[in-house]
Amino acid sequence: MRKFLVVLDDSRECLNAMRFAAMRAAHTGAGVTILSVIPPDEFNHWIGVADIMRAESRERIEVHFEVFAKWMRDRQGVDPVLVIREGEPVVEILAQITEDPEIGVLVLGASSEKGGPGPLITAMTKQAGSLPIPMTIVPGEMSKERLEATT
Repeated sequence: MRKFLVVLDDSRECLNAMRFAAMRAAHTGAGVTILSVIPPDEFNHWIGVADIMRAESRERIEVHFEVFAKWMRDRQGVDPVLVIREGEPVVEILAQITEDPEIGVLVLGASSEKGGPGPLITAMTKQAGSLPIPMTIVPGEMSKERLEATT
């Protein structure tokens, strides 16, 4: 089964990327993998603190995921899978794509802020020419109605 890979982070534009991935999956009979990346610990010398921070990050990610997963199940009939990785976001996205041959499209949300589309899109577009799959960039300001019409 083909899957859409969408990145779960704290950005506002993440919401539209989730919506797009779920709607496209529902319309094409595909699945959705939601990837969240925990950045490297800054407190490596405080092992106990790092472990607590890591556990808190995972818990926060799982709660956030369940909100999106419930919407995807209830509204789109799609049952997403959560993958949590630790490391640098671009490296971990590429690793997930490499490790899961069913992933067919990477979906990212673009910020409409003055600073550009966001650091993840900026970094991923530098990799675009060598990606083994297409990347879809969803505008963060795109309306729900327009998303539905597009998918």
